Amino acid sequence: MLPRIWPSSALAVYCLAALGACDQPRPTDPIVPRSVSASTEKGSLADPIALEVRRLAAAQGIGPLPAIPPVRQPLVLLGRSLAFDKILSANRDISCMTCHVPAFATGDAKSLSVGQGGAGLGPDRSHPTGTFIPRNAPPLFNLGGVRRLFWDGRVETDGEGRLHTPAGAHVTAEMQQVLELGPVSAIGMFPVTNRAEMRGPGANELAAIPDDDFTSIWAALMTRLGAIAEYRAMFEAAYPGTRFDEMTFAHASNAIGAFFVDQLTFTGAPWDRFLAGDDNALDAKQLEGAKTFLTLRCVQCHNGPTLSDQEFHNVAVAQVGPGHGNGPSGVDDFGRANISGRDDDRYRFRTTPLRNVELTGPYGHSGSILDLREFIEHYSESHVKLLAFDAGRLEPALRGTLVPNAADILARRDPILDGVVLPEEIVDKLMDYMSALTDDAARRMKHIAPSRVPSHLPVDR
Repeated sequence: MLPRIWPSSALAVYCLAALGACDQPRPTDPIVPRSVSASTEKGSLADPIALEVRRLAAAQGIGPLPAIPPVRQPLVLLGRSLAFDKILSANRDISCMTCHVPAFATGDAKSLSVGQGGAGLGPDRSHPTGTFIPRNAPPLFNLGGVRRLFWDGRVETDGEGRLHTPAGAHVTAEMQQVLELGPVSAIGMFPVTNRAEMRGPGANELAAIPDDDFTSIWAALMTRLGAIAEYRAMFEAAYPGTRFDEMTFAHASNAIGAFFVDQLTFTGAPWDRFLAGDDNALDAKQLEGAKTFLTLRCVQCHNGPTLSDQEFHNVAVAQVGPGHGNGPSGVDDFGRANISGRDDDRYRFRTTPLRNVELTGPYGHSGSILDLREFIEHYSESHVKLLAFDAGRLEPALRGTLVPNAADILARRDPILDGVVLPEEIVDKLMDYMSALTDDAARRMKHIAPSRVPSHLPVDR
């Protein structure tokens, strides 16, 4: 049965009933639309600290997240099934959401994820040969407001709105026209091509394709999906007037991006309510913490609506894990330099957006910083922290993987960190502010997973 398009009010009532009361909802059950512009009652502007915080925030371009465009529900429903369906992996053993688990704030609570060939979920997931994905799984919150995706920004739009991806000309002009929501619409096109993440080795039609033949990998995936009548119907409902046989994997990735934007955009944190005019949204400690944050160097990188400048910085994070093929031994990770080709981009990674950040540890591109307080403290004399880094605190399989590259990292450390010292009381205030960035709805997300997917493979939630 194809998804039914409902008026917004009727849809909300139906969805609440369907997701709350049905024991076995279908994968085409409507998803509860998220509100991105909840109204708040304006408080008094008499509080001088509130006035100061508003002034400081405005000076850094820190305002409400832009409203997301309406997303048609059949597209969201298709994206939900695809994001949770292991049919997109070569050996049918991992989905996008295996590493971006709703129960773990769209991460996996691991320093580095375990991809294709692993078993288990979240922090309990492991690989029989101890294999890890080179980088920490970033959260999927508020991606509609992000123009650079992944730690190295390899999927991005430039200043003129042109999309750049690792696939180059394989993403044709016709495919780009399908990508309705900007970079997030292309997010699903690349984990499926990566052997460590989803494609893997093995005797199957996806693994046999050369690594750089993106077009053939995507075509093989569409052949898989097209063999399932339920998917053909869902695609054609999501793209009215287009036959499935005329579609490319861009249509699938666009749907995954639409699901992320529709269901993982959160704008109900105390900070959001404060920005909307409610002076009572923050308690006294959070308000003082916000003022502290906005007067320190933190805000030079963590600014704008997402609290990320979406640029790349070397903040002296220890390198652990298998690395990205860089350096003499191949276990280093040169970050943005792998995309730009510029030596001065070595060890630079994208500034982490801070909304819901207290839920998304471990931190850093390699996940070597385990908790939020430690992450904040790292910026105080970060050179000392890097030189004293203790890999013995990591999970056993990563303890012997610390790369001895501290001198090279520090030679290129962002000068914005020079001389930064954060006393404990300042760290306390910054922690108070971080708590104001959490939307409680982001703590409870198991409901976004379908009970089944069209392939009938197991669903990780």
